[in-house]
Amino acid sequence: MLRTPVTIIGAGLGGLTLARVLHVNGIPATVYEAESSPTARAQGGMLDIHDYNGQSALRAAGLTDGFRALVLEGREAMRMAGPDGTVLFDKPDDGTGDRPEVQRGELRQLLLDSLPAGTVRWGHKVSGARTLGGGRHEVTFTDGTSVATGLLVGADGAWSRTRPLLSAAQPEYTGMSCVEVYLHDADTRHPAAAKVVGSGALFVLAPGKGFVTHRERGGDLHTYVMLARPQDWFADIDFTDTAAALARILREFDGWAPELTALISEADTAPVLRPFAALPAGHRWERVPGVTLIGDAAHVAAPNGEGANLAMLDGAELARSLAAHPDDIETALTAYEQAMFPRSAETATEGTELYALMFGADTPHGLISLFREEEGGE
Repeated sequence: MLRTPVTIIGAGLGGLTLARVLHVNGIPATVYEAESSPTARAQGGMLDIHDYNGQSALRAAGLTDGFRALVLEGREAMRMAGPDGTVLFDKPDDGTGDRPEVQRGELRQLLLDSLPAGTVRWGHKVSGARTLGGGRHEVTFTDGTSVATGLLVGADGAWSRTRPLLSAAQPEYTGMSCVEVYLHDADTRHPAAAKVVGSGALFVLAPGKGFVTHRERGGDLHTYVMLARPQDWFADIDFTDTAAALARILREFDGWAPELTALISEADTAPVLRPFAALPAGHRWERVPGVTLIGDAAHVAAPNGEGANLAMLDGAELARSLAAHPDDIETALTAYEQAMFPRSAETATEGTELYALMFGADTPHGLISLFREEEGGE
C-alpha cells in the first residue's frame, strides 16, 4: 500500500473521485475545500455522464448503482429550434443512450457520502503553496494554518492555487460568456416555455449567440444564454439590477419567438454571469516531484460536456496509478500525466470545433448534420 498520505486540494467531482478510488484501494487521503460546508453554494446544473470517461470513473469508485439511482429518466432527449421557434431537430430519449443525465449536486453528494467521515476538511481556502524540497510541499490556508505533504494533488479548478508549483499558465477569456437563469415549476407557471423545451435539452443557436436549456428535476428549466461578446460588454451591465440586466440581455434576441425569449423575460432567478476561460489546449508541464493536477486545474476549457467527466476520469486514473505503483510515487505520477496530457488536449480541440459548429456562420446546420451522422445517417 502507498505509504505517503495523499493531500487533495478541492472537493469538486475530480477531487472527490480521486479520494474515493484511493479509499477503495486502501490509500488514505485528506481533501481540503474552501467552501464552509457541502451546501455552502449551489452546485450547478445537469451533467451528462459518458460511458467512456465519467461512468468508467464511477465504476472504479464502486458507485455505479448509486449513480444509476440519480439518473433523471428521459433527459437525454434533445431538440433544436430556430429563432422563430420552428423545431429543426427532435431526438426523443428512447432509453438506449449512453450519456444519462444527473444533477451535479446530487452526484457530488453521492461521492461525499462514500468517503470515511472526516476525509473532507471544510473551510480551508488556500492562499498559496510552496516547494519544500525532496518531493514535499507546503500548502498555506487563509486562516494562517498550513499542511506539509509528500504527495499533493491540485483539484482546485480553473483558478488553481496549486498550479503555480508546476506551470505559470493562467486561463484566458475565450470570447464567450453565458448568463444563467431559471424558470421554476415551468409546466405550471411557464407553460409555453416548457412546451418548446420538451423533456430534455433545447438548443437555439445563431452566429455568436443562442440558448441552451435543460429540464432539471422538479420541472425547473435551466437556461444558459450564450453570447460571444468581449468582457467589457458585460461590464457595462449592472447585474445587481435584475430587471435592467434581463432587459439588456433580451435586446440581443429581438425578433425571436416569444416562447423562446420567455426563457429570459420570465426568469424566476437573478441572472448570473459566467465568463468562459481556458488554458491552452496542449497545456502540460515538466514533472515536479510530489505534485500533480487533475480536472480544470490541469486543463480547463470552455464547457463542452466533457469537463466533469474528464475531472472524474483524471481522479480515478491517478488513484489507480498510485495503487499500481505503491513504492514509486514518481512512476505513478508520470504514468498518469503521460495519459492525461494527450487526452485533455484532444478534448479541448474537439470542444473548440464544437463551438465553431454551434456559434459559427453555418449554425445550426452543421451541428444538425453532426447529430444526424451520430444517429447513423437518419
